[in-house]
Amino acid sequence: MGQTITIIQIVSAIILIVLVLLQNKGGGLSGIFGGAEGGGGNFRTKRGMEKKLHTFTIIFSILFLVLSLVNLFANR
Repeated sequence: MGQTITIIQIVSAIILIVLVLLQNKGGGLSGIFGGAEGGGGNFRTKRGMEKKLHTFTIIFSILFLVLSLVNLFANR
């Protein structure tokens, strides 16, 4: 059972990496330090495929966390 959990954890990690890399790369580091000079923040809602990618990323990150905890306590 422990080996099965590890394999599922590896697959979910790879899917999570792909989902994060597919997300939009609009912000960069400029958003951390206040954005461009004189420009206000531009807020927009996620729609369509971008929203689905965001939702799947959250789901797979929670799945990865749960699998990590199960794997930790199963191997004690």
